[in-house]
Amino acid sequence: MKSGYKLLWTANAIKELSDTFSYLETNFSFKELNQLANKIENISELISKNPNIFPISKKNNVHRVVILKYNTMYYKLENENIIILSFFSNRQSPSKRKL
Repeated sequence: MKSGYKLLWTANAIKELSDTFSYLETNFSFKELNQLANKIENISELISKNPNIFPISKKNNVHRVVILKYNTMYYKLENENIIILSFFSNRQSPSKRKL
């Protein structure tokens, strides 16, 4: 098995992640913020070692992984890189999702 793929975040995914952290900082405690950060780190490590561990859409070749229950991360594999396309808040309408 390869030592790990490089994870690259799109501008959209970074903005969505930033918005999520801002929301948590305003409405929740440090505990929830830290819990999300740890989960993202753990999942990032998993997909860097095995990018096909999570389900893939046959329609657009994008993987989907639920981060806790309120957020979903979407990514695709390109050569030796994993491109994080979106860090979507599941509280929003799916029509707002940008992949």
